[in-house]
Amino acid sequence: MGRWVKPEVYPLMAAMTFVTSLCLFQLTRNMFLNPDVRINKSHRTTPVLENADEAQRYSQHGLRRFLSRRPPEIMPTINTFFSGIKRDE
Repeated sequence: MGRWVKPEVYPLMAAMTFVTSLCLFQLTRNMFLNPDVRINKSHRTTPVLENADEAQRYSQHGLRRFLSRRPPEIMPTINTFFSGIKRDE
């Protein structure tokens, strides 16, 4: 591969591989875990699924629960330094 691919292309290939893997991960996650997607034949026959618990588990995944407990700041130390307000942690 090093013979016909220039070294300048490697960062682009790495970025495209990363983005493609993210897309595949999201598609796979939606296909198997999303309560609105019906692959199973028995679920497809029912017009409306009563699955509020499953939908709640899907929407409130681990990363979202973790981020909901964190303050919505990217750099809290710099924010407190420039604002002069001490926050209780």
